[in-house]
Amino acid sequence: MYKQKSKLNLLRQKIHIIIYGTNTVAGRLFDLILLGLILLSVFLVMLETVKGFDVKYHHELIVLEWIITVFFSLEYLLRIYTTNQPRKYIFSFFGIIDLLAILPMYLSLFFIGSKVFSVIRALRLLRLFKILNHPKFTGQSLHIQQALRASRGKIIVFIYFVLISTIIIGSIMYIVEGEENGFTSIPISIYWTIVTLTTVGYGDISPATPLGQFIASMVMILGYGIIAVPTGIVTAEFSKTNTDKTAPEKQVCENCGVGNHNPNAKFCHRCGHPLTLE
Repeated sequence: MYKQKSKLNLLRQKIHIIIYGTNTVAGRLFDLILLGLILLSVFLVMLETVKGFDVKYHHELIVLEWIITVFFSLEYLLRIYTTNQPRKYIFSFFGIIDLLAILPMYLSLFFIGSKVFSVIRALRLLRLFKILNHPKFTGQSLHIQQALRASRGKIIVFIYFVLISTIIIGSIMYIVEGEENGFTSIPISIYWTIVTLTTVGYGDISPATPLGQFIASMVMILGYGIIAVPTGIVTAEFSKTNTDKTAPEKQVCENCGVGNHNPNAKFCHRCGHPLTLE
């Protein structure tokens, strides 16, 4: 009995390493196969919306969808079985996404049209970040996070400014143009302002009076500056993060990607891996 439990535990550990691990060949291969099936599944759902293709290969598409669904179902059950905290996985972000990825096909047996929600599987592509859990990628992602975190306050203030500006400009355009020119309400005028500021320009509403056209011209010019400001803020912070790095910050662990080590440190303070000076 003890030997049987040991074999089951050993098998459980091996499956856990393959499913959850990214540092082994088997784990990376499993993730690559999984991502390939996710892409294939989303592609099949898109092909089903092409009427001519669906009519010709409907049966084949359904068979492939069920094969992928069975694979995802087994994977979901194995993730629950092999983890030490099943409840934590089930109610985690990826756990909910994994469940939503397999439900549409089963629901299609009872509800017509629910299979189209299989496109939710595209969210599982977020698992790509787990495969890219490499020191080089981790270090770059840390720099981006630092830049976004440092520019967060400036961007919030900027968005608040844009929000107030759109309300003011939209209200002015409602007064200037009026309902006869399509600006039937202030919310509609604000919609026009946002479309114009972002330089999208749908053309469904356009000013007809000279004053309205002049204001629209100013809004268009302002739009180019508004688009450039957030990019400039993040770029400046990103550049500052790179140029202001001290020697300890350049010393990045090759194993986990963590920086900010002591200049004389020989081992990573997080994982204990030997450090190599750059």
